Amino acid sequence: MYYRVLMLACTLASFTTHAKESFFEELSEYGQLDDDEMHNERHGELFYGDTEFGFIVTSGNTDSLAVKLKANVFQDFDKWRNQFKFDSLLKKDKNQDTGETEKSAERYFASAQGNYKLGEQEASFFIYSDFEKDKFSGFDYQTSLSSGYGNRLYSGEKNTLDFDIGPGVNYQVKEEDISEAGLLIRLALHWQRNISERTRFNQTLSSEKSLSGLNSRLKSETSLISQINNDFSLKFSYLYRYNSTPEDDKLNFDGETSATIVYNFQ
Repeated sequence: MYYRVLMLACTLASFTTHAKESFFEELSEYGQLDDDEMHNERHGELFYGDTEFGFIVTSGNTDSLAVKLKANVFQDFDKWRNQFKFDSLLKKDKNQDTGETEKSAERYFASAQGNYKLGEQEASFFIYSDFEKDKFSGFDYQTSLSSGYGNRLYSGEKNTLDFDIGPGVNYQVKEEDISEAGLLIRLALHWQRNISERTRFNQTLSSEKSLSGLNSRLKSETSLISQINNDFSLKFSYLYRYNSTPEDDKLNFDGETSATIVYNFQ
């Protein structure tokens, strides 16, 4: 399954290198900057980042509504760079037998990470924590806390590849109010490729491997972001989520393909 995720990322990156330039001429300064330039430009500001929104409505043989809301907020100071994430998905389907609308997906995820800069290029000491509540995963909620070392593996003219790795702890509560705690190893990768000054490709991968026989998690997001105008971008993405020990008869993975509007705030 990991292989399919990596193949998807490579295929999308290869395709986007041949994409035509966007026809929009007016671009905001934020939209033209890659991640490093953005942090340098916004250094010292209290908050900057983006919010993302999208929904899908189907009717006919299947009646459903899906709503997605996401936020990505940064702070960059002399010694610390902080990142806060929020991601939610709500989906409702109409039961064709009863005629009633029922929830088929409801997920909330939040994380916070602080990177203390060590003064050597992109080297840092990180502290990371997250909280996930997915009513259809078999877990009431899962949370983790980890810390370790981060740095840049590769830096080229159009590509950068960053990583974080370190030990941590996780805490899981199942639907039957059974709680478990254990140790883990966290690995996170972030690959960014500048397709053009209008378009960027991003691949993020985070893995929490349990060392105590508990549930291990992997999350991968492959995305293509293209600037529309001064404040808005269009984002196409594929999100892959894997749980090693799902409850009952649930699958241990799920995928989510979306097209959303991203608002860049300063």
